[in-house]
Amino acid sequence: MINDDTYTNHLIDESSPYLLQHAHNPVNWYAWGETAFNKAKQVNKPIFLSIGYSTCHWCHVMEKEVFEDKEAAALLNDIFISIKVDREERPDIDKLYMTVSQMLTRSGGWPLTIIMTPDKKPFYAATYIPKQSSYGRPGIMDLAKTIRDLWKKDKEKITEITDQIMSELEKTAISQDKTKVSHLIFDEAYEHLRAAYDSANGGFGTAPKFPQPHNLLFLLKYWKRTHTTEALTIVEKTLTSIRNGGIYDHVGGGFHRYSTDAEWLVPHFEKMLYDQALLVLAYTEAYQATGNEIFKQTAREIINYISRDMTDTRGGFYTAEDADSEKQEGKFYLWTYHELEQVLTGEELSILKNYFAITREGNYRDEATQRATHQNILYRTKADEDDSSSPDSDIAKIKATLFRIREKRVHPDKDDKILTDWNGLMLAAVSVAARVYHDDTYLEMAEKNAHFIMKILTTESGSLLHRYRKGEPGIPGFLDDYAFFSWGLVELYQTSFKTEYLRAAITFTDRMIKLFHDDNNGGFYINPEEGEKLLIQQKEYFDNAIPAGNSIVLLVLHKLARITGNSDYENHARRLIESTSSTMNTYPFYFTQLLYAFDSLSGRSFEIVMTGTQDEMSPFLKALNESYHPNTIVVLKNPANPEENIDNLTTYTKNYNRRDEKPAIYVCKNFTCSLPVHNIKDMMELLE
Repeated sequence: MINDDTYTNHLIDESSPYLLQHAHNPVNWYAWGETAFNKAKQVNKPIFLSIGYSTCHWCHVMEKEVFEDKEAAALLNDIFISIKVDREERPDIDKLYMTVSQMLTRSGGWPLTIIMTPDKKPFYAATYIPKQSSYGRPGIMDLAKTIRDLWKKDKEKITEITDQIMSELEKTAISQDKTKVSHLIFDEAYEHLRAAYDSANGGFGTAPKFPQPHNLLFLLKYWKRTHTTEALTIVEKTLTSIRNGGIYDHVGGGFHRYSTDAEWLVPHFEKMLYDQALLVLAYTEAYQATGNEIFKQTAREIINYISRDMTDTRGGFYTAEDADSEKQEGKFYLWTYHELEQVLTGEELSILKNYFAITREGNYRDEATQRATHQNILYRTKADEDDSSSPDSDIAKIKATLFRIREKRVHPDKDDKILTDWNGLMLAAVSVAARVYHDDTYLEMAEKNAHFIMKILTTESGSLLHRYRKGEPGIPGFLDDYAFFSWGLVELYQTSFKTEYLRAAITFTDRMIKLFHDDNNGGFYINPEEGEKLLIQQKEYFDNAIPAGNSIVLLVLHKLARITGNSDYENHARRLIESTSSTMNTYPFYFTQLLYAFDSLSGRSFEIVMTGTQDEMSPFLKALNESYHPNTIVVLKNPANPEENIDNLTTYTKNYNRRDEKPAIYVCKNFTCSLPVHNIKDMMELLE
C-alpha cells in the first residue's frame, strides 16, 4: 500500500481503517454519501463502487494492482466517480449490492465491485478485477472503456438493465405466502447437512471450507431432540478436525477465517471476531454435551486470544486481524525448519515434529503455484492424533517458546474499530463460557464489555450506534446491533443474575421492535424505517458466516418471553417465523441458526425459577451449566438482595418463593410448573 502523501483523496478524514488504507491511492475516492452522488449527477458520470474490509486479502491485491497504479487510477478518475465502502461499517449497503452481484453473476465475495448510476441503480457487478484482461476475466483497463462507451452511446441499454435489476430486487422485498412450518423441517435440514458432511476430514462440502459453527450448534440441538448419534459424531469430528488443522493458531489461539483445502491445512490467515465468538459457543456447547476437555481448552484459548490481542482498554472487542504482514500472506504464522532448529533444543524439535506435521521441506505450498515454500504451518495429521507420546506439559512449554519468538515479528495489521453487533456475539460467548467454566475473569470481561457498549455506543435517547474507533462513536445502529447486543445482555444476565442486564436487554429489544419490525408482514428489516433510504428495504433471514439478524432476534424474543412472561415477545417471534416460512420450508439448510432458535420456540424449553441466594444456588447452577440443556432459561429470585428483585421485571415470579426457609427450585415446561424441589438430583430428573 502507498504510505506517502503523494496523493490524498476524500477518504483522509474517515474513521474506518479500510477507508484510510485507500486515502493515499491516486484514485480520487469518495466515501458513501450525498457529496459523491451529487458530484456524479453534476458531471454526468457513472459510479464505481468498491466494497471490502481492512483484513481482506484480495482487497489488498486489487488495491496494489489497480488502485495504486497511476495508469489505472487515471482511467477510473476520468470515467467514474469512485466510492469506497467498508462492508463492516455499512452492512446494509454490502448486503444490498451483494444481492445484486449474486443476481447478475451467481457469485459474490470481496472486494465487491458495482458500477451504477448516480441514483444508486446498479448495472454491472464483479468481485476482484485485475488491471489487464486475462483468461476470460476482464481487466479494469478494458472494462472501464467499455462502460465509458456504453454510458455515452447507449443509455437505453443501461436503463433496461437497471429496470430488470430493480424489478428482481423488489420481488425479494415482497411478502411471500405464509405456510405452516412442520417439525419435519429439522429432519430435512439435518439430512442435507449429513449428505454434505465430509466424513474423512470433518466439515461440509469441499474446498474452500468454512467452520460454519451455526451448523454445528443446530446439530447439537438436533442430537438432543432426536438422540441421533450421527449428528453428535459430525459435530465432534468437525470440531476436532478444525482444532487440529492449520486453520487453528496453535501458538496464539484463535481461528483463521477459512481453509483453502478440504483437509483444513492451509487457511486464509485473517482472523475475524465473529468467528471467534461463534466457535467459543460451539466448543462450549459441545463440551457440555460430551465432556471432551479439548473442546473446553480450545474455547478458553480463543477467549484468551481475544482478551490478550483483541480487547480495548475500555472493554470493547476489536474487529479483525489481517492475513498479511510484510506484504506476505501468513508470514506471521509460518515457520521454516531452520528457524525452529535455532530456537528449540534438539529434544524439543523432536517432540514438535512428532506432534505437528513439521518437515525440512515445509508443508505450506504457494496457493498459486502449489510449490513448496520451505515453510511450515503447525497442524496435526490423523497419524499425529493417534500419537499421545508427547506430554501436554512439553507441548505447552514449546508453544510458549514459539509464542515469545513470534511476538518479536512484524504483526499483521489490526482493524481496531469496535462494532456493536460483533461485540454482542462475543459478549454472549464470553458470558456463556463464564458460567460453564466457572471463570470469574470471563464474567468481568463480559461485564466490562457490556458497560462499554451501554455507555459509549448508546445515545442519550437510548439508541445504539454501530461503530466506535479512536474516541469516535458513530453510524446509527442496524438490526444486528440491537439483536446481537440484546442476546449478549440476556446471556450476561443468565450468568450474573444482575437485573441491570436483563432490564437493558428488555429496553433495547423494545426499541428494536419499534424501529425495525415490519408491522404488516412480520419479521425485521435491516435498516430502521427512518434510516437512510437505499433501493429497497431489506430483511435478512439466511444464515451466512454471521447469523442473520432475524435468527438472533428470534432467539432473543423467545428467551425474553420465557424470562419475563411477556407474551408480546412470543407473538412477534411466531410472526417472524411466518414471514419466512415459505422460503424456510424450501431451503431449511440455509436457516440453521434460525432453526436453532425455533427449536426452543416449538415447545421444547424449560424455565427454572431458583429461590435462594447465589451461594445457595451455586451447586445447582454448577450441575446445570456442566450439562447440555440448551433450551433452559434460569431466573434467580434472591431474597437476600431486594435491589435485584426479579419480580419487577416478570409477570409470574411473585408466587414462587422459598419453602420452609429452604431454597426451592421450580422447573416449568410448556407453561406448567412442577412442585418445588430441593436437591440437584430431582432438578436434573425433571429436565430429562
